[in-house]
Amino acid sequence: MFTALPAIVLARSGASNHMASGNVTKSSVDGLHAGPRDAFLWDTKIPGFGVKVTPKGSKVYLYQYRMGGRGSKVRRYTIGKHGAITPEAARKEASRLAALVLQGEDPQAQRQERRKIAVELAFSSYLDYFAENCLRVDWKASADEVDAMLRTYALPVLGDKPLPDIAAQDISAVLRPLRSKPASRSKLFAVLRRLFRWAKSEGDLTTPSPMADMETPAPPPSRKRVLRDWELRLVWDAAHLLGYPFGPFVRVLILTGQRRNEVADLPWNELDHSESLWSLPDYRAKNGEANNVHLSAPAIAELDAITKRKKKAEWPRSGFVFSTTGKSPVSGFSRAKSRLDKLVAKLNDGQPLDDWTLHDLRRTLATGMQRLGVRFEVTEAILNHKSGSRSGVAGVYQLHDWADEKRSALDAWARHILSLGNDAGASNVVRLAEARG
Repeated sequence: MFTALPAIVLARSGASNHMASGNVTKSSVDGLHAGPRDAFLWDTKIPGFGVKVTPKGSKVYLYQYRMGGRGSKVRRYTIGKHGAITPEAARKEASRLAALVLQGEDPQAQRQERRKIAVELAFSSYLDYFAENCLRVDWKASADEVDAMLRTYALPVLGDKPLPDIAAQDISAVLRPLRSKPASRSKLFAVLRRLFRWAKSEGDLTTPSPMADMETPAPPPSRKRVLRDWELRLVWDAAHLLGYPFGPFVRVLILTGQRRNEVADLPWNELDHSESLWSLPDYRAKNGEANNVHLSAPAIAELDAITKRKKKAEWPRSGFVFSTTGKSPVSGFSRAKSRLDKLVAKLNDGQPLDDWTLHDLRRTLATGMQRLGVRFEVTEAILNHKSGSRSGVAGVYQLHDWADEKRSALDAWARHILSLGNDAGASNVVRLAEARG
């Protein structure tokens, strides 16, 4: 049995010796005065509803009840302070609480749950939890990039709003600024959908996902941009002018064809100078597959130049290859790309290149290798693709690592890069690489 406690019951239980009953109104509450101990005025119309006056004169509206019979514990729910809340509003809240008790629901438990939702399930708080326990566990290679995207676009809109209160229109507001960037919009949609699905799988979200009925954005058209040889040479030369860390970073992208984040987050301990080898571990690879990347002579020269810049006799065994702080991987790709574009235009008589991205360098390597006669399987092995010749049955039974072929192909690609024009504007690194070649 669930019981709201009237004044007479409380008096008999000895809950207080300073009780009165009457109609809780503004005039009756205003007429209450402080005494040496807490005093109570209990409403005669709503059992359990009352107001407490403390010795300091503070007046607080209450609701008292038992979740059970007379032997159960008395529970007290604070509705609010007089002045901040009117007697009429307090009475309305007391009626709501009484209805909950009659239905077998504990108002205190409900309040604790609301507080939990407001604090633990606030988007700003849950984003930290999601990044640490989902992104960095399941999406290790792209965790930083995805986390940054959520903080750039979603956090300013959703703020501290609890997950159960987020609606489809809130998600639409997050995605709206990216309408002109279909690739980013599609990716952000997928990431947010993953966040809400993960929250449900963890039992943190018991209401339906706000994205359950949202239409998935149309996938962006596949990019087919491949830099022509003269464009690639401009980017190569401009990268030298860009300086460390983004200059050598771009050149290593060109020479290896690896993914942007895999190169950006490259630690020195993955590199072996004597073997001319970069061993990318599975937990850093976007597709979860480890990859051995041969370092051509120009790639070695770029890394040697970084080492010399750091005044080291040999490659370090700790830290990141490309870093502005010395403690974290390089970031700020958009700003660096803008600077690079300006340098390219300067080398090209003021004319910028047509729309291109850093990812296009990867496609440019793949296309260039086909022109150089490199086998398709070798190109896929270099790019660490799991599609095409490395998928399905072939992926299960074709276990050749193509190490020799990859080495030859990347060396051929490096020679091709260095042959794309004269040395005007080229760096000493280029000349050193050519001498080694």
